[in-house]
Order: sequence, then structure tokens, then C-alpha cells
Amino acid sequence: MASLLIYGATGYTGRLIVEYAKSIQLPFLIAGRNKEKAEAYANTANLACRVFDLDTPHDVDQGLKNMTVLLNCAGPFLYTAKPLIEACLRNGVHYLDTAAELDSYRLAQELDEEAVRRNVMMLPGCGGSVTMLGFLARHALGHVHGPQSIDIALHASGPMSKGSAISAKENMSTECLERASGILQQVDEATTAIFDFADGRGAVISHQFTLADVITLWKLTSVKNIRTFINVSGDPSPIPDLESLPDGPTHAQRQSNPYSAAILVTGDDETVIRAVLHTVNGYTFTALASVEAARRVLADEMKPGFQTSAGVFQSDFLECIPETRIEFQK
Repeated sequence: MASLLIYGATGYTGRLIVEYAKSIQLPFLIAGRNKEKAEAYANTANLACRVFDLDTPHDVDQGLKNMTVLLNCAGPFLYTAKPLIEACLRNGVHYLDTAAELDSYRLAQELDEEAVRRNVMMLPGCGGSVTMLGFLARHALGHVHGPQSIDIALHASGPMSKGSAISAKENMSTECLERASGILQQVDEATTAIFDFADGRGAVISHQFTLADVITLWKLTSVKNIRTFINVSGDPSPIPDLESLPDGPTHAQRQSNPYSAAILVTGDDETVIRAVLHTVNGYTFTALASVEAARRVLADEMKPGFQTSAGVFQSDFLECIPETRIEFQK
């Protein structure tokens, strides 16, 4: 019997995840809030389906019955993460999601001790940029003595999905955070930095931006000074009328818009290490990495409490993502 439940399976990212999970013959069920959409998709994909919204804890508990792992793809996570995480804790189900929203990580931090007591793992951002940047940082820090600071940047390319655009709009904040001396604090004036993503563009300006890595890299590395940046190319910006957006980028658009990330780590001897990660488009990466994370957790590769993929899984995790490599720079 399948013990993985993919919630939010009818969305753009959810469908990519379902397609990949089916291709590797991973047993799972799908679930969603909208009965008509969920059942229609289940019939088309020949999958078993559960339907439950998140307003009533009893209904969520019933939806998670006999499950071992929940993979939440239903954004905005502002509305779905809290009820689903709390239900997972009540029912002893490991919680995974594809969130890029900071509040999901703050919530996981707050509930860390309870999750440890209940032997439940919370793994927000089990795919996507948090996983990309986490493994890049883990790799780079292995070459630095006494790391004192991390500057890390994501290069995002190509159009956004409608769901991502809606989540971005509903979670938009002018607050820019960085970690300084171990404390997460607001930056009075965001800065820019130059990163070379080794993608043929040369060194480019990246803008300081609050990525969830100000939380996850602290969790992973304990480095006391962390700044996150973003660099955008292609046409990722949502247009004002969100409803006119397509569900997400086409296969061709994903193929032609790979992602990359760059890191600069400074050691206590003032040694500076620079490295770059090259990988597939972010939506493709999220689907592949999320399914791989779920597969590993189902095989009992887990640690209780709030975790990150780079903190739980072995370095061979990235080998499961095609066209992904890490290079050091001089």
C-alpha cells in the first residue's frame, strides 16, 4: 500500500512531481482541496485520490490516515503549511513541502522540539532553491577553515508559474533579512554584490534578497554571518493580471532556462572560497528533488525535527538530478 501522499497534486508543480513519481514507479496517493479537480486529475492519471480541505483538523487527520510521508505542493504555503504540519505532528507523519516562503521555515523552527519528541521530520523546501543552495554550501564549507561568513546567490531564469506568482504576491515584503553574528535581523538598506555564475554572462550584479537560506543555512552550518542574493534573467516577472498567466513554463522553456547558484565563503584565516552550482530549471529541479527526498524518507532516511535536505541526505543526492554539478572558482 502506498504510504506517500502528495497534497496539491493538481497544481503546476504538483503535476510535475506526480509525473516524475509515476515514471520511477514510486507508490503514492494524491490529494487536494477541490473535489472536482482532484478526482478528474486522478481519473486521468489513473491514481487513487483523497479529498480534504484544511479547515477542520479531524478532516485533515482522516486524510493522513495510514500515511508515512506527506509531500505538500499546495501553495500559497501561508495557508497550507501550518494546518498540515500540525496534523503531521498529531499523526506521526513526516512533513515535506516545496515552499520558498520564509514563514514555513520559521514555523518549522518553532515546532522543532515537538517534532523531535514525536519522532517526526519536517523538511520544508525538500526540492528547489533551498536544496540547491544547501548542497552548494555544504560542499564549499568542506574546503574552508573556520568559516565566518557566507554570501550566496541564486540565479533564476525563465517565466514563473501562476502559483509561484500568486504566492510571491501574497507574501511580498519589503523586509530584507540577513544573519549577522548569529542573529536574524533586518537590513536597513539592501546591498548588491557581484557574482560570476560561470554561465557565459561574466560577473553580474545580484541584489540582496531574503531567501529561506538565512534560516536553513544557519541550521545546516551554524555560520554566524549569512547574506542571500538573487539574480534574475529571462522573463520571470509576473504580469499584473495573474489570471492571464499560463499554469507554468512549457517543457521547452524549462529546457532553455537552467538555474545556477554561486557562493563565497570566508574563513577565519581570511581565505575566500568561491564555487558555482549548475543545474536544470528550478521547476524541473523541484520535481526531481522532491520525489527523491520523499523516496529516501520512505526508506527511513530521516532525522526527527526541523531539517534540511543537505543536512539529512548524503552527497550523492545531487547525482539524482541530471545536469547538476559543482565547480570551484579561482
